[in-house]
Amino acid sequence: MRTDKIYLVGFMAAGKSTLARALGGRLDWRVEDIDDRIEAREGRTVASIFAREGEPYFRTVERSVLVDLIPLRHLVVATGGGTFVDPENQALINRDGLSVWLDVPLAEVIRRLPADGRRPLAADRERLERLYSLRTLAYAHAHIRLEAGRTPVEGLVEQVVDAVERPEA
Repeated sequence: MRTDKIYLVGFMAAGKSTLARALGGRLDWRVEDIDDRIEAREGRTVASIFAREGEPYFRTVERSVLVDLIPLRHLVVATGGGTFVDPENQALINRDGLSVWLDVPLAEVIRRLPADGRRPLAADRERLERLYSLRTLAYAHAHIRLEAGRTPVEGLVEQVVDAVERPEA
């Protein structure tokens, strides 16, 4: 799929930010991280926003940041774990560029998650498992799916570049 924008979607700790930086370097494209933009706009961390304002407020800011990115081209976007779950965000992303789902097994996600409170939705294991199951249903609507649990970043970069450079059928 020829495109000039890539959106990386997937669960928290799937490696979206890491892959975005590597892809941006490989393609010589700008890289944006939605959570980083939210933190810069709000002047506080995602965890602080969740704690003080709640998830609905966070999702409103997230949508605004996503909309701000729509006009930009030659861009790799690392979305937040919940960005693609919202049907309106999903439609915007899928119309605007190539959506790439970094599919990582839950056991690997848990292994990668820091225990420092930076991931407010990961505090409760049972809730985390339910969230993972629900979000996986949404991620399945991405244009392509990469098994990202054990594949090195370099391999993922090449898979995405191949998909971008492949002529449409």
